[in-house]
Amino acid sequence: MTAAAGRVVAGRYELSTVLGQGGMGQVWTAYDQRLDRRVAVKLLRPDKVAGQDAEELRRRFVRECRVTAQVDHPGLVTVHDAGSEGEELFLVMQYIDGADLAGHLAEHTPYPWQWAVAVAAQLCAVLSAVHAVPIVHRDLKPRNVMVKQDGTVTVLDLGVASVMDADTTRLTHTGTPIGSPAYMAPEQAMGGAVGPYTDLYALGVVLHELLSGDVPFSGSTALGVLHRHLYEPPLPVRRIRPEVPEALEALVLRLLAKDPQHRPASAQEVYEHLEPLLPARGTPTGAALDPTRPFLRPHAPWPDRARTPAPQPTPATPVTEAPGQTDIARAVDEVKRLLGEGRVTQAVDILGAILPAAAEQHGAHSPVVRTLRKQYAATLLDDGQYRRALPELRRLADERAAEAGQADPQALRHRYEAAQCLEQLGEPAAALAEYRAVLPYYENQYVAAGGPELAHDVRRRIGHLLLALGDRGAAHDTLARLLHDVERTHGHGHPLGAEIRRTLQWLGQVRG
Repeated sequence: MTAAAGRVVAGRYELSTVLGQGGMGQVWTAYDQRLDRRVAVKLLRPDKVAGQDAEELRRRFVRECRVTAQVDHPGLVTVHDAGSEGEELFLVMQYIDGADLAGHLAEHTPYPWQWAVAVAAQLCAVLSAVHAVPIVHRDLKPRNVMVKQDGTVTVLDLGVASVMDADTTRLTHTGTPIGSPAYMAPEQAMGGAVGPYTDLYALGVVLHELLSGDVPFSGSTALGVLHRHLYEPPLPVRRIRPEVPEALEALVLRLLAKDPQHRPASAQEVYEHLEPLLPARGTPTGAALDPTRPFLRPHAPWPDRARTPAPQPTPATPVTEAPGQTDIARAVDEVKRLLGEGRVTQAVDILGAILPAAAEQHGAHSPVVRTLRKQYAATLLDDGQYRRALPELRRLADERAAEAGQADPQALRHRYEAAQCLEQLGEPAAALAEYRAVLPYYENQYVAAGGPELAHDVRRRIGHLLLALGDRGAAHDTLARLLHDVERTHGHGHPLGAEIRRTLQWLGQVRG
């Protein structure tokens, strides 16, 4: 389906003018006929993303939009609606009146270093909020940042990059990274596990560009850019602009560290380093698009990096203080209905509310409660609430292992899912340790049913985590051995083997 002015998307959003377009879709200004307001509509073509199944992409797209819509922060564009129509996915967002950061930089060269600090500090406030969920933006760049008329900064495309990004590799069939190589952290482009440290690297690239007028690494090919990201030190910005404070130059260099472990620990920490360089409180000048204006009354991220789970609302089916079996059964039926309709967040709330009542009635270790807890953990995992899912999964794994042994398939599955949570929470070393601990069980006779495939997946994840930790040699060896075993088991044409082969080819090119 081709977008055109006047077309109405989802029976509601009338397209007006094109704001921008790329290889995977377009962004339009549109008119919301129901609420009588201007909106921005992003149209994406799943068939333009190499190596991904269109239906799976649609499912992931809706899920990611649902997760990111839960993040409440003034520096994030508001998501109004999302779905699919014909061949396209659509995302309806708040319309931002302002200039994107790339245009803002072009119109104000050289960019005042105080402005650069103000932009970066506002981006830290946003990243601090989204990393606490946890969500990784994956595509932070000036084109995805808007400067509004009042000087506040708004981040776009949260969650969209993660949908377009394949789980196993960032390489297309042509060996070109998906995304923006100039802003891409080395571990991300190489197919490694991503985390908050990946967004901090991109923030370093953006800050370097604002201060120097250019990205730290450029080139005529994606491979050339990646090679420079991996092996060349960035040019210190004070060599180009001596008036930049030494502390700011040092912070940029830390953000651009090749090894993720050498970057700042969090966006909160970056903000703390930027704070002394922000303008003092005062009276606004009245000029539009001045990013220092919000700091005349500072706007900082919350000091606590971990988001406290929101209080559970009253479930749709009320549970009394002393519920009977019928009340719990009715609530379980309601959860099934909500899950069938894709209303995962509501299902999580109901499960969280009925668990204490069920434990009181049936006993904390009863089969009924154990089943509810498994459903609760699985639903949290599906809803992207990794911070809340992790302790539930660990508890289930420990209890099952105590009853049936460490090699029990259910106990191992809970540990595997807990490792996934650690990976998503940006704790690559802890995730790597957990995957390595479960791998021997998946490779032995006790879990032969489905074992080889799970073992291959765990080994793939270990390889990607090694990339994220900067150990490219170990990652190469791990993936090379995995490729040999995958081809021996499934033949040369298996999709997993093809993905590993492309990553190894990319690794070999860069190492060479």
